[in-house]
Amino acid sequence: MTRKVLVTGGAGYIGSHTCKALVQAGYLPVTYDSLARGFKDAVRYGPLVVGDIGDRATLDAALAEHQPIAILHFAALAYVGESVTDPALYYRNNTTGALTLIEAALAAGIDKLVFSSTCATYGVPQRLPIDEDTPQAPINPYGRSKRMVEQMLQDVGAASPLRSVALRYFNASGADPEGELGENHDPETHLLPLAIDAALGLGPALQVFGNDYPTPDGTCIRDYIHVADLADAHVRALTYLENGGATTAINLGSGTGFSIREILTAIETVLGVPVPHQFGPRRPGDPPSLVALAEKAKDVLGWVPKHSDIETIVRTAATWARRQHNR
Repeated sequence: MTRKVLVTGGAGYIGSHTCKALVQAGYLPVTYDSLARGFKDAVRYGPLVVGDIGDRATLDAALAEHQPIAILHFAALAYVGESVTDPALYYRNNTTGALTLIEAALAAGIDKLVFSSTCATYGVPQRLPIDEDTPQAPINPYGRSKRMVEQMLQDVGAASPLRSVALRYFNASGADPEGELGENHDPETHLLPLAIDAALGLGPALQVFGNDYPTPDGTCIRDYIHVADLADAHVRALTYLENGGATTAINLGSGTGFSIREILTAIETVLGVPVPHQFGPRRPGDPPSLVALAEKAKDVLGWVPKHSDIETIVRTAATWARRQHNR
């Protein structure tokens, strides 16, 4: 029988790409998603259960029906700015929702969970690049909500058979190299799709939040990692747990940082057109620079990014954008 895996948030950006990778690796992903921010047409690789992460009864029913061997947990709200203006929403969905899922997993006898965490748990790092021993001091409710889930998984794992991998990934970007999936958010707040839409005339001029950061060119520096590489890492983390791996946390990044100005230049180089943009004030909760040290991912998971050069990221994202707009 095909091994089933429950994928919460499988109708979202990273979750849907991971569902495709799971199928290619011989699993059957069962997507569990409220569709409040996910997209039903992204669920293409297995069954869909429509339910909220905080709905214990629906979770229990889904686990009883499908009997997955593990859970991959993506379901979360992920807008830093929104978390600052409505922190209760983030703690209710991200933190309390994860606790409900953990309790449901324990009741169903599931002992393996891969958690979609974030580099936002580090806050403003004391040193760069960021390794897994860097102190976690998140500076916004989004990062704190994720950090709390990591702590819950560590504590529950110490008191039960549940083992987990928290994957702290940096800036997810790009689109499925085969063109089947891409980045959809409503509203869209991520740099790459907004900048590409602006360059292709598919959206308004890009609003850049801040050009007075303590960085070489004044704009934020981030580590961009292709979504297909993230999906591969989740499958590898699942295999690690199936092979008896202990609870751990692992960074997922390319190890190279790019400023916003550098990203705009890369887009102009790949697409051959400028990116209309204008600068505004900083966005609350944004650290100046976040760059990963991802050696642990290589050592523990055998994971090395294959699609995370900027040219591939931009090209795949632009192909998806054109397809969405029939251009």
